[in-house]
Amino acid sequence: MSAAPASRKRPGPRTGGRRIALFGGTFDPIHEGHLAVARAAERRFRFDEVHFIPAAHPPHKPASELLPFAHRFAMVALACAGQARFVPSLAEANSNGPAAGASYSVDTVRRFQREICRPGDQIYFLLGADSFLEIETWKEYETLLGLCDFVVASRPGFSGDALRRVIPLRLLAKRSGDSRPDRGMIRLLRTTVHLLDTVASRVSATAVRRRLDHGRSVHGLVPRGVEEYIIKQALYRDR
Repeated sequence: MSAAPASRKRPGPRTGGRRIALFGGTFDPIHEGHLAVARAAERRFRFDEVHFIPAAHPPHKPASELLPFAHRFAMVALACAGQARFVPSLAEANSNGPAAGASYSVDTVRRFQREICRPGDQIYFLLGADSFLEIETWKEYETLLGLCDFVVASRPGFSGDALRRVIPLRLLAKRSGDSRPDRGMIRLLRTTVHLLDTVASRVSATAVRRRLDHGRSVHGLVPRGVEEYIIKQALYRDR
């Protein structure tokens, strides 16, 4: 698994604010593919902070199918250790007990803008192409698309046209008659969707869990600290 050198130009000159990426997911478990995406995005967009946000109650997956949040967060913290700009986040932790509701990205972005951001800061939402293609199923997705820029990671060769097709036409910025679409980005009325197509990784959480369930090694597929934690805690056995 690797991240190929970014060939596209980086964003323009800094204006003094921070560039903050929010990278959400179940992270069950976090693996080297996640880190490859984060590193590639950090390099290209010069992020000051990449917040890894494990969801306590993802709306698309029953809690019974997930490892408890405490374990998933612990592995995220271990994976972020030694990475200066990577931040393990409790933003979607189960803070209201077992009856807490689902974790929604639109609420998380609003919370960061309200509680974390300072004047001049810019939020980016980092996710994979497969997730973005399902964005129409997300809570208040049209509002979310207008709150912050998106960085959509995919393998080389992925077409940005697929991303454009799931965005309502009314949200797209109008182009002048002689202008051409910007390569690698989709301009919306208030925000931009950037395509990050320099990441090459075939690691998946499903594959990692399957190997562990069969007693096979996941060395090299997850960070060393995460591997040691999984072994010591006897996780993903007989699930």
